Amino acid sequence: MIVRMTQSNMADFNTANEPIDIIGRLLPKYENGCWSCAEELFAFSSEKPYEPNAARAGDYVGRQDKAVFFSIGGDGCEGQIVLAKNWNGYALIEDFCVRKAARRSGVGSALFEAAVAWAKSAGFPGLAAETQDNNLAACRFYAKQGMAIGSVDVIDYDKLPLAAEEKAVYWYMKF
Repeated sequence: MIVRMTQSNMADFNTANEPIDIIGRLLPKYENGCWSCAEELFAFSSEKPYEPNAARAGDYVGRQDKAVFFSIGGDGCEGQIVLAKNWNGYALIEDFCVRKAARRSGVGSALFEAAVAWAKSAGFPGLAAETQDNNLAACRFYAKQGMAIGSVDVIDYDKLPLAAEEKAVYWYMKF
């Protein structure tokens, strides 16, 4: 069940944030005005923890320009998607996480559908997201949902010790 965050369920904020599996890297290529991509699969996978969303849950309740949706199942909060109006007018996915036990079960797709419906009803021209090139599962997910690469930034993470080799991949879905 997908529900919007309210005062009564704010305790679920960030509870679904669990490490992701790093299995490979997206290899985007821009040529003749179009993006294409290949994949590099790693010989060994690893886990990467993510810091919980630093935003305050209360900043998203009752707002027209922000929202949080949870997927609630038998074990409580299985996932969350955090949305806000971006500087360019798009609805930005600020954070998106699904518990390991709920991955590949449709939870992510249901949360994404809720995000699209919210963005459309709020009059946004589309949806935007950013992920790292080594979060191959997320890159595959966004492509499967119909998002397209809008740009790649090779400098975003170069001063972060644990992410200096990562590239930021920006995804867009125009409505």
